[in-house]
Amino acid sequence: MSKKIYELVDKLPKGGITVMSLKSLDKFVPGQWNNLVGFDNTIKTVTGETDAAMVQAIGERATTLFNDKKEGYQRALWLYQSVDSASGMLGTAALANRIGQDTFLGFLKNITPKPEKAQTIDLSVKLVTEVVAFCNINGIPGDSLGDFVRSLSDYSGESLIRMAALVSFDGVIPLGAGFSAKVLSSIKGMGPSDLDNNRTFKGVKDAIPGDSSKHKLAFITESFESTKDWIDSFVADKGITQSNVVDGLAGFLEGSQSKLDYLGAFLDISAKYYEHTGVQTLARRLIERSVAEL
Repeated sequence: MSKKIYELVDKLPKGGITVMSLKSLDKFVPGQWNNLVGFDNTIKTVTGETDAAMVQAIGERATTLFNDKKEGYQRALWLYQSVDSASGMLGTAALANRIGQDTFLGFLKNITPKPEKAQTIDLSVKLVTEVVAFCNINGIPGDSLGDFVRSLSDYSGESLIRMAALVSFDGVIPLGAGFSAKVLSSIKGMGPSDLDNNRTFKGVKDAIPGDSSKHKLAFITESFESTKDWIDSFVADKGITQSNVVDGLAGFLEGSQSKLDYLGAFLDISAKYYEHTGVQTLARRLIERSVAEL
């Protein structure tokens, strides 16, 4: 791993499409996400610690834990980064530079909406990535699906906003509020070759439990089926619909309301929410563990 955890946290963006997109979800999970940037600032915020020597000691311990190959933190980071990279299509920098110069409509000539099957696989693979990353962070086997499902009731902060983004940006916007039943039915009708032809799956396939695409598809199916009740409850309890998700984005993506088919693809390209919140989740877990061990 070329970058240190403190470098990753220090370099997180304070603004841009990813941050604005995540902030638009605050109405569904109010007050849950604070865009913590800067490693020392994160340590102070998470722990309440103000003593400079203690902040340094926590940071050094967190860095040591992250660098330890026997731990799962680097693997979790790779997953967060890889699934974002695989689901995007174009360079984000060029797009980010044009925000404010053009409306959302100016990007459409470079974007093709995903077929429903591809969107279904992308969503399912991102969910499995969350499962496996959770297991890596917590030092448990990567197929510990029951532990993950039970943990969802305790999700908060960066982890909860990441799930809100998954549900909203990869589920509700492209597939509608009732997407979970549609996705599960579609997955059950797929074969291994459908996964093998999907770029998002290929980007993280080595980390998904199973010794073949057939077995990996079975795990993906089981993961979505096991999580479906939580997803349905989350969408219903938070009142998440296509219209109110898009309304939240319309403030900085002019024209998005009239081009719904393209919005999901645009977010895949430019909103790297898995990596952004994943780095924040890793930092928080490392800091919490470091404090406990000092």
